[in-house]
Amino acid sequence: MSASSISLGTTATAAALAVDDLQVVYTVRGIDRAVLRGVSFSVAPGEAYGLVGESGCGKSTTAYAALRYLPRNGKIVGGSVHVAGRDVTSMSTAELQEFRAREASMVYQDPAQAMNPTIKVGKQVIESFTLLGQSKEQAAASAMVALRKVRIADPTRVMDRYPFQLSGGMQQRVVIAMALACNPKLLVLDEPTTGLDATVEAEVLDLVRVLRQETDAAVLMIAHNLGIIRQLCDRVGVMYAGKVVEEGPSAQVFDDPQHPYTVGLLRSLPRRGVRKTEQALSTIPGILPLIGSDLPTCVFVDRCPLADETCRTVVPPVVPVGINGDRYTRCHHSDRIIEVEETKPGVDITLLAPAEGQPDVLELSHVSKTFKQRNHAVPALVDVELGLAEGETLGIVGESGSGKSTLAKTMLGIESADSGGVVSLDGRAVAAATGGRSAEDKRSMQMVFQNPDSALNRAWSVRRILMRSVEKLTGIKGEEANKRVETLAAHLRLTPRHLDLKPRQLSGGLKQRVAIARAFAGDPKIVVCDEPTSALDVSVQAAILNLLADLQSEQRTSYVFITHDMGVVRYLADRIAVMYLGRIQEVGPTDDVFHGPNHPYTEALLSAIPSVDGEEKVRIRLDGEIPSPANPPSGCVFHPRCPRVMMGICDVTEPPLAEVSPGHAMRCHIPVEQLIELQRKPV
Repeated sequence: MSASSISLGTTATAAALAVDDLQVVYTVRGIDRAVLRGVSFSVAPGEAYGLVGESGCGKSTTAYAALRYLPRNGKIVGGSVHVAGRDVTSMSTAELQEFRAREASMVYQDPAQAMNPTIKVGKQVIESFTLLGQSKEQAAASAMVALRKVRIADPTRVMDRYPFQLSGGMQQRVVIAMALACNPKLLVLDEPTTGLDATVEAEVLDLVRVLRQETDAAVLMIAHNLGIIRQLCDRVGVMYAGKVVEEGPSAQVFDDPQHPYTVGLLRSLPRRGVRKTEQALSTIPGILPLIGSDLPTCVFVDRCPLADETCRTVVPPVVPVGINGDRYTRCHHSDRIIEVEETKPGVDITLLAPAEGQPDVLELSHVSKTFKQRNHAVPALVDVELGLAEGETLGIVGESGSGKSTLAKTMLGIESADSGGVVSLDGRAVAAATGGRSAEDKRSMQMVFQNPDSALNRAWSVRRILMRSVEKLTGIKGEEANKRVETLAAHLRLTPRHLDLKPRQLSGGLKQRVAIARAFAGDPKIVVCDEPTSALDVSVQAAILNLLADLQSEQRTSYVFITHDMGVVRYLADRIAVMYLGRIQEVGPTDDVFHGPNHPYTEALLSAIPSVDGEEKVRIRLDGEIPSPANPPSGCVFHPRCPRVMMGICDVTEPPLAEVSPGHAMRCHIPVEQLIELQRKPV
């Protein structure tokens, strides 16, 4: 029985997209290396189908092959792709151009790269319609309609701007409007919300859901955020090493996985409010096979906890799951899935308790930061008061432009706080700028960046990178420094072989381990982590989060953890500070922040989290975007977007940051008893 015959039952002529036994190779140094090894699935008109799996499993290659957008060294060597009954693999160049212009569209991960930064938005959207044969006047009218369709309230203003003048969410809306110009039968979305804030991400997903209903287009969605797939897609295919190893309705696959790889992916996620002190996240040992690897039987065999001799010698069967015939798994041991081991206990909470009577290791008092732009004052931080205890993790969340990264840079002295603001380490005020801080102060605070590729010297070996940090931060030289590097590497689960490689030879997870090792080279008291896992697969993310928790419990290191992933911050953080327009709107213990009552802004952020567990939530939509800090609103800066605004109060007076329970404070005019009552009801 073939996978495609039990996946949906639609024929190539009935399906909007039908992929059958698709095989793709990349030619590397003259050798054809297998990337897709017989991929089969189908998507009906109006249906959304998700592809998930680790980076390198073949998700994007499948999407590009469906539209024949493969790079020059990629080619289809077997199987077929049909869109609305037409065989894409047999089209001539002219037919392919016509097909891409009128029947299929693609939305890419980075909208900024999908548009020309030197041409105004309006001209680019209009061009999408003129290419379809419309006159300039017709195309201009169609562009306005398209922008309104993707919920852009003032399309005239947007069309007169350049792409870089728009937010990421607005850019993605414009790209989707351009993609929908031809009323495509197939819409391919390749990580369309990666890098977007949770609120913007939720808006984009709402938009795709509505447009799918209106246009009846089939949607092929690629994402590493499993919550997005659960929320948007009717069915999901789980890919590994160029094969779909499990397929079925999204809710069923995520609630009751039937392949060891799917189990591993789902257990890598911090789910159902689990905390680092309760259990460590599961990880999938090993790494994906290299492209072109000989995988004659089960592609997952080398990393599977259930693998035996049968798995290494016999191709796994396609096993129907359930009574409806709409699910399958490729596994010899689907009846033994329950045997896949559970996660291990979390870190010891007693090691994380702050010492009695000790000052905070980091304290910010009345810290503001004002930039100058064209002789105008732009306040990026406004009177921030925060403390960080020894061995504590403080999560910083908020939309892009809220001041999170500026706060981190001000802590580190990369940006100098305005006069009157004080940054203290162990109760002692330090210089505002890094240049005025002592070597000990610099050693005490280190940073782990979002993108290790940009943070590590590609020309140096890992050993040289770490040696330099050890020498600079500790003063240790020679063989003693080398021994410290090897000890540090072992602590970070890096082997001696890794030390002699260059960053470009390492996977994303290993590169981030090197970046963390460098941050810990001088035994810092505080590590500032700026989105350190946002670009990583969930399995690699789990390993990094476990590593950070273990290092914290062993060395009592304090973390400032900046992220837009509320699930990650809930798992790792002891306290959470919510920022908006440079101000702390709410701060408190993690459980208090997640259980409420909440500031209305926090309430909206929490309502936007996509849940892989299918939790029912009432989404609170925020109108508009974060105002410019150069011209902040009067009164409460959140009032123009607040769904609970009290005009005459909120727009006149800025509320103070007031305690609502021990250690939990928020900046809101609404009395806490009234907030509790309001938040029991939908907005």
